[in-house]
Amino acid sequence: MSDPRVLAERFNRQIRDIVLMLRRASATQSITTQQMFVMGSLEGGSRRMSDLAAEHGVRLPTMTRQIGRLARDGLVTRGRDTEDARVVTAELTSVGRERLLRGREQRISFLAGRMATLDDAERASIEAALPALEKLFAGL
Repeated sequence: MSDPRVLAERFNRQIRDIVLMLRRASATQSITTQQMFVMGSLEGGSRRMSDLAAEHGVRLPTMTRQIGRLARDGLVTRGRDTEDARVVTAELTSVGRERLLRGREQRISFLAGRMATLDDAERASIEAALPALEKLFAGL
């Protein structure tokens, strides 16, 4: 059985490589990978800015700037919480939803192309690891 610390070190390097690969794959898009992640968080509906900041592990001013750029580009709208008017919310616009779907499709196509270079056993190994990864990231 693998030492959890050694496994975590190897896994950490792989996560870095995955993030960098996705950034390179998305480099031609008009929005950044981080903006895509934020927009993905809004896919289910309006969210409080403080919740978005916590989910993405950034401070509220950082998320406020990120949402400001997305709003400037017409991809999200800002609003107020119906129960507490002091609370700022963000929501995807129809243009933002379309841009998110296009960006996601580009990333998936890129990843599918990379996975096509693997043999059946290698793809099966990745597929077999997915339930463990889902458990590892559950609740984050």
